[in-house]
Amino acid sequence: MTDSPNRRIVLAARPAGAPKPSDFDLTEGPVPAPAEGEFLCRTIYLSLDPYMRGRMNAERSYADPVAIGEVMEGGTVSTVTASRHPDFAVGDMVVGRTGWQDFALSDGAGMRKLDPALAPISTALGVLGMPGMTAYTGLRNIGKPRAGETVVVAAASGAVGAVVGQIAKIEGCRVVGIAGGGDKCAYVVDDLGFDACVNHGQDDFTATLAAACPDGIDVYFENVGGGVFEAVLPLLNPFSRVPVCGLIAHYNATELPAGPNRLPQLMFLILTRRITFRGFIVTDYADQLQEFLDRVGGWLRAGQLTYREDIVDGLEKAPESLIGLLEGRNFGKLLIRVAPDPTG
Repeated sequence: MTDSPNRRIVLAARPAGAPKPSDFDLTEGPVPAPAEGEFLCRTIYLSLDPYMRGRMNAERSYADPVAIGEVMEGGTVSTVTASRHPDFAVGDMVVGRTGWQDFALSDGAGMRKLDPALAPISTALGVLGMPGMTAYTGLRNIGKPRAGETVVVAAASGAVGAVVGQIAKIEGCRVVGIAGGGDKCAYVVDDLGFDACVNHGQDDFTATLAAACPDGIDVYFENVGGGVFEAVLPLLNPFSRVPVCGLIAHYNATELPAGPNRLPQLMFLILTRRITFRGFIVTDYADQLQEFLDRVGGWLRAGQLTYREDIVDGLEKAPESLIGLLEGRNFGKLLIRVAPDPTG
């Protein structure tokens, strides 16, 4: 099978506020052998995503939390190294959710084969994976952009936001991104093709955003919350739509923020401007997977859509990389390369 141990990063403690390296533990054990109907996966790429912070809490959300001592949750691209399963052969490339570890057993549930000839296998965790499908389904089903409308995208240089904005441009919209830093804003405009991008760290952010949206905002794709949302809210047009995908500004919060209660203002605007807010999880639209792969894959191959990956080598780097992700230090889709990519 292999002489290498199976390294696993497990949840050692539940964070109070921002995660710390001590909240994770790197363990080693034997590589498991597949039983009848199972196959063994060798992790090549591990996806790191903001939702993982929520899985570290004890409270149940839309999914069960990771138990103390259990392998951290995460999407992976792997290669099959041993198989006793009729539908999966040694050498097959697969995408699934096998977590923060070198090797994992699977019975095939939730696993999908990849064709490396169609796209680099890493894209199955990004532009052609969960983040891309989140962007596609949230924008299409809730945002419902129409040609000529203004679409504003928070965290526009990230794995989800970058795809949202590019799809909105394909649909004929004016697209304004919000990102953290001049280099990210330049990428959003120059590489992704957004019409404008505003740095939420600049002193005049609120005024600059308003100037970039002279006709107001028809669709706001929410990934952040916090001060970004406060700047967006007054600009929302009547009958605007707000897909709520993430709230990364609040994931490490341990209490409600101080300050005035803005709920009455929010409810008044929702009422008088007839604004639609809807939270969603990508699995709400699981039946749209093939549609997503066909359409976004087609745009990617046609050169209508591009992507950026931020790849860190080494499973042991996953904890510090997730901490950095939650602080906005990554640039593009964040991946851990756990083992060499056999497809080159």
